[in-house]
Amino acid sequence: MPWGLRCLSLCIASCMTLWNGVELVFPPPCDSPIYCTGDLLKRVQTAKLFTDDKHFVDMVLREPPEQVLQNFQNLLEKSPGGNLSRDELFQFVNLSFAPPGQEFEPWTPKDWPENPQILKTISDEKLNRWAKELHAIWKSLGRKMKNDVQNHPELHSLIYVPYPVVVPGGRFREFYYWDSYWVINGLLVSEMKATAKGMIENFLYLVERYGLIPNGGRVYYLRRSQPPFLTLMMDSYMAKYEDSEFLRLNIHLLEQEYEFWMSNRSVIVSLGGKNYTLNRYNVQVGEPRPESYSVDLELAGNLTEEARQELWAELKSAAESGWDFSSRWYAGGVTKQTGTLRDTKTSAIVPVDLNAVLCQTERLLASFYKMLGNLSKVQKFEAARTRRLEAVQAVFWDTALGIWLDFNLVTKQRNKAFYPTNLAPLWAECIMDQSLVEMAVRYLEESEALSYRNGIPTSLYQSGQQWDFPNAWPPLQHIVIEGLAKSSSARAQEMAFQLAQNWIRTNYAAYEKYKAMFEKYDVNGDGKPGGGGEYDVQEGFGWTNGVALQLLERYGSRLVSGADTVGSSLAAAVLPLPLLLLPGRRI
Repeated sequence: MPWGLRCLSLCIASCMTLWNGVELVFPPPCDSPIYCTGDLLKRVQTAKLFTDDKHFVDMVLREPPEQVLQNFQNLLEKSPGGNLSRDELFQFVNLSFAPPGQEFEPWTPKDWPENPQILKTISDEKLNRWAKELHAIWKSLGRKMKNDVQNHPELHSLIYVPYPVVVPGGRFREFYYWDSYWVINGLLVSEMKATAKGMIENFLYLVERYGLIPNGGRVYYLRRSQPPFLTLMMDSYMAKYEDSEFLRLNIHLLEQEYEFWMSNRSVIVSLGGKNYTLNRYNVQVGEPRPESYSVDLELAGNLTEEARQELWAELKSAAESGWDFSSRWYAGGVTKQTGTLRDTKTSAIVPVDLNAVLCQTERLLASFYKMLGNLSKVQKFEAARTRRLEAVQAVFWDTALGIWLDFNLVTKQRNKAFYPTNLAPLWAECIMDQSLVEMAVRYLEESEALSYRNGIPTSLYQSGQQWDFPNAWPPLQHIVIEGLAKSSSARAQEMAFQLAQNWIRTNYAAYEKYKAMFEKYDVNGDGKPGGGGEYDVQEGFGWTNGVALQLLERYGSRLVSGADTVGSSLAAAVLPLPLLLLPGRRI
């Protein structure tokens, strides 16, 4: 076990927090007494000095943390009863910290080409111009860390990585793990080999240092990860550049990250007298999320200390899923439509998409080791994938609905609600029988999800959370579209194109109106940005650009920019005409 992972495991196993006499095995988000825990963090965040809690924990220390904490203690001692006014606290913070963003220096990717080949394949003139503008956005999202981040890490919440990164945008000033999969794919479409490879090397560096890839590039994310896309990133890069030496030098780190998930995020599901090993999100870390401290503190309200710590751990597990937040993680399930964020119980859900990603990881690791001639490793990962295929079908497959569904460990039932991730096994090629493809296509056809011209909604339940209706998220569109497009079914392939056409039209229309790309979109209306959740919709936007460029690369000769591309009938105004005409579609 690597040093970083050993330390993490020991901390999770041994860190005890005493709350009102109750001993809880919940370590804080990280060891920093400024960025992750402590009185200064609590006072600043509860005083709401900034409109976004993330602002404070992204600030840069002007002095060593020990000195700042001593200065803070001295200030408290001079104040009657240790009480500071909001103005005094604000003044102290501005004297002790520099604003966020100071860790980066100006940087333009040297491998950015003026006219990538994709521009030659896009027939529609407006989409061609738009693609060129999307390609240019990479320059504005590129970031290179100053040497001070490496030389004085104690002054920063930013985690040092050796190569420049492309960030999502907006409040997300640092890299994020699963976002970067679609960013890297977009960079590869843009022929930015060095930038894409550098980002993969950063993630390999993090695995070697910490034993896992953090949720994002800040110390307060260190004890939670995100969906494990590292091996898939390597596959995207290898598919274009066939860099076998790069693979050979780093495959042990791909396997190491896989082992983190198997050692720390696995669960045994017992069904029909058999035990199946699958994976879930399960971050056993307490205290409020530093980047959303006041939100978490208020949500926990009048709960007991034990219940508060458990809720905060479940919220971090939801953040690890990337779906922060959603009714998908409510313990009672969305069918009751009574759940709130307090009901979040992420660790009780065994998710289809996480296991689809790991199924694909096992297939790719077997393929990589075969390429490198390590037959014993090939056998290991082929056997792991075979076990996963059996488990996915036994635990997730719902015969009545003809689709894969999340499994609830508490109720021992599948969640029959619609999520785009129900189709993730198609995208991951984690299926044993091709007849399942047709059943999954029919499930999608018959769902209400195809009733929206602006994209596939994240769910059909409007909880007020951003990973629910009416929001449509780029990675989920891509997972569904790619899954359908890769199948051998002509019907599925045509559906993939129509969904791609809808999504590109939505993105383009919003771009023309707002001159920006957004992290999510609203399936209602004319394709406006999405909303809900604990922060305003963000512009940029890394994975949105990456998905759009991939779809333009795949379908560039067929896609059109026109707002009215589906006819003018009443039915077509709700659902694209070609989908209405697909066999099996019920109206």
